[in-house]
Amino acid sequence: MAVPIPNLTALPSNTVKPAVIFTTPPNYAARLSDLLALKGHNPLWCPTITTSPTPQSLIPHLSSPSLSHFSAVAFPSRASIASFTLAAASLPKPLLPSHGPTFTLAALGKDSELIDTPFISQICSNSQRVKLLVPPTATPNSLALSLGEGYGRKVLCPVPEVVGLNEPPVVPNFLDDLKSGGWFPVRIDAYETRWLGPDCAMAVVKKGEEKGGEVYAAIVFTSSGEVEGFLKSLKEFGWDWGTVRRRWPGLVVAAHGPVTAAGAERLGVDVDIVSSDFGSFQGVVDALDVRLRALGHE
Repeated sequence: MAVPIPNLTALPSNTVKPAVIFTTPPNYAARLSDLLALKGHNPLWCPTITTSPTPQSLIPHLSSPSLSHFSAVAFPSRASIASFTLAAASLPKPLLPSHGPTFTLAALGKDSELIDTPFISQICSNSQRVKLLVPPTATPNSLALSLGEGYGRKVLCPVPEVVGLNEPPVVPNFLDDLKSGGWFPVRIDAYETRWLGPDCAMAVVKKGEEKGGEVYAAIVFTSSGEVEGFLKSLKEFGWDWGTVRRRWPGLVVAAHGPVTAAGAERLGVDVDIVSSDFGSFQGVVDALDVRLRALGHE
């Protein structure tokens, strides 16, 4: 599969600093690359998964009067918001009548910035009817808890369909948390998370097999899907995580938040740094920067 290449920030060509590998899909790559470069690090993009919207699956649920059967939409990712936007674009607007019970839009951290005035206006002409909910902790569990007691009400959940990898427990746990809170979650596979295939870790492996090859300072994972995709590709080359650790014993492994860290550990990847501020990528970049500077990677 051809992967669209985002405009990534790079350090000058004379830079000899060890690279920081990051495995984000294309829609997040430029943002994370910029943050790493601004800290003076040398970002190396090695994507292992890609995400693509499937808005057609949402359209029947957004068409009038279908959306009125829901009391909330819970967006667990930026990609889910993007797919919702694409689906809404093909429908008559606003999607909801101006009068009715409060309709809640719940999103995590920096993703909530996408739910702006134009976004809300396409849902309802009466902005007072729509409530934006951003939990204090940017995790799916916190998102479910922040919605409060559901009393049997329906919540629309645009989530990923995972292709080529095992579905991590994040989404099933999220839906279970909503059920525990008295909600009736309706799962819609609104976008695909797809493994980029057996060669996605090839650049890292080739450097590792070269005599005197490149030294990597760190690797940053922002989802457990990225971790599994990386490991699955390593296996194609006869490598495993132990091979990586032996080849680069000083490699610092950073995870964007506790959900990613737990997924990595479940897959056998030991994590050195877990960002405590994971509402955006700034948290993991700041935490990694402190560690690398302490190790002498100025």
